[in-house]
This record gives sequence, structure tokens and C-alpha cells, in this order.
Amino acid sequence: MRYADILTLFRTGLIFLIVYLVLIHFSAVITLFIILLMFGLDGLDGTVARYEVHKLHKTPSKYGARLDVAGDRVTEYVFWILFVFVHIIPMFILLLIVIRHSFADAFMAAKGTSSKMKSKFAKIVYSSNIGRGGVNVVKIITFSYLSWLYITQNFLNANYMMVGWILTGVLFVYIMVRGIAEIYESSLND
Repeated sequence: MRYADILTLFRTGLIFLIVYLVLIHFSAVITLFIILLMFGLDGLDGTVARYEVHKLHKTPSKYGARLDVAGDRVTEYVFWILFVFVHIIPMFILLLIVIRHSFADAFMAAKGTSSKMKSKFAKIVYSSNIGRGGVNVVKIITFSYLSWLYITQNFLNANYMMVGWILTGVLFVYIMVRGIAEIYESSLND
């Protein structure tokens, strides 16, 4: 197993520690640090994979890219489930995101890959550094804020909750637009 794959598995496992810490209202600072560490490792595993291939001349991992996507999905779904469970976001958000990912992933899998977008729209919102980095920044901010909200019990304050709903709405729209780009891209002829 490659070091990049080990990093992916480790950072994916951190989500379960994060859920536990949020549910027991553990220190917000430590929990937020672990969230940032987890997302940082998400960016690092790809760099390590490229280093292993280009500098160490290892063959690419057979499952690395798919393992990374699976780790991303597990992390994202567990966060959404957590916030539905603690009644911070409504269930329909979770359901629509799962449906979006299911269909977009299925269409892109039938096409072969989601990393080589051809249309300008898909390149901008899905595969560009701005598209990929932007959604990750919004995820980090939203999931960190909602975790902080529950740990500190500030979800009882309407103003703090409004900020949480706005962040959730922005992330939801971002995810949906990226899904539309994936589905649009998969409908194009080669």
C-alpha cells in the first residue's frame, strides 16, 4: 500500500473521531484543529501520490484515485449525517446531496473519469483550481462552523444559526452546480 493511500485512510478515519468529539461537546479548539488537519491531509495525499510516482518512480496506485474519492464521500456524508442528527440542518439537504453524488458519480463513471473535463463550464466549476479549491474552502468553513455551533451550543442563538444556514446554503449550491457540471460533461460526445 502506498503512503498516499495510508494518508487517505487515516484522514478518512479522523471523521469518526471528529463526530465523537462534536457529540460530547469536547473542546471546540481541539476539534476544529482536527477538522483542519483532516482537510489538510486531503490535499496532501494527492501530492504524496504524485511524489511517489514521479520522484520515487513507483507505479501509480491501482486504487489511489478511487480511494481518495471514497474518502471524500465518507467524510462529507458523515458530516451531513452528523448535522442532521443534531438537528442543525434539515434531512432534505442530506438526501439531495446523496442523490446528486449518486447520479453524478454514476454518469461520470460511465464516461470513465471526472478529472479530464472538456467543456469550459465543467472546467471552471469542477476541475479548475478555483472550482476544486473553492468547494473545499467552503466545506472547511461550513463544517467547522457547524461543529463549533453544536459544541458551544450556540445553535440555540438565532443569529448564529442564521450564519450556519447561510454557509450550508452556499455549500449546497456549490455542490449542486458542480454536480450539474459533471452530469453535463458526461452527456457530451467524445
